Amino acid sequence: MSLRTFVSQIGGWEEAGGIHSCGRGSECDGAVVASGKADGDLVSRPGRGQCIASFLGLLLVLFTMGCGRRPPHATPEGSVRELTERLQRLHGDPGDAKAIYDLLSQRARDNLLARAQRYSAATGKMIAPEAMIVPSRFQLHFEPQNYVAQIAGTHALVEVAGILPGHRAQVPCVFEDSAWRVDVALPPLPPVQKRPGSE
Repeated sequence: MSLRTFVSQIGGWEEAGGIHSCGRGSECDGAVVASGKADGDLVSRPGRGQCIASFLGLLLVLFTMGCGRRPPHATPEGSVRELTERLQRLHGDPGDAKAIYDLLSQRARDNLLARAQRYSAATGKMIAPEAMIVPSRFQLHFEPQNYVAQIAGTHALVEVAGILPGHRAQVPCVFEDSAWRVDVALPPLPPVQKRPGSE
């Protein structure tokens, strides 16, 4: 639903007597009401236009706050950091495995898909490609402290640094489908071994 449609519905609800900021319900005229003073002075109350303007201001603030949070794959270092953190808490959770799979490049996903298809053909049991993720092939052997990306077009190299000087790793990324993805180089699948006389 667009913001304009939502606001127009709010206006419709107000006209129907559903929302009254002054708390008087259908008796509210949206203009001025008696102050109750003996001299009959009138005190202005916010009209419907002012209420809607205040409401729009609040929506704008909330919308701006929401837009300030970029998804992890918006930057190469964000994708590598997200992948590292999810691998650390991967304990057979299909949700985490799928999230890790989605962070990978098309080349890496195709490799895992081929492995899953070969496993399914050999065992007769269907398995999702993300279930073929082996954390030891992806995890760093130190606690990352800093991520710095060097970007060249649609490719990037993320330098990951730990506490000690020797704690360094370079993780390649590629920009695909409007997102930065981790381009992990997985070993190619070996040729299928065929039994003699099976052809």
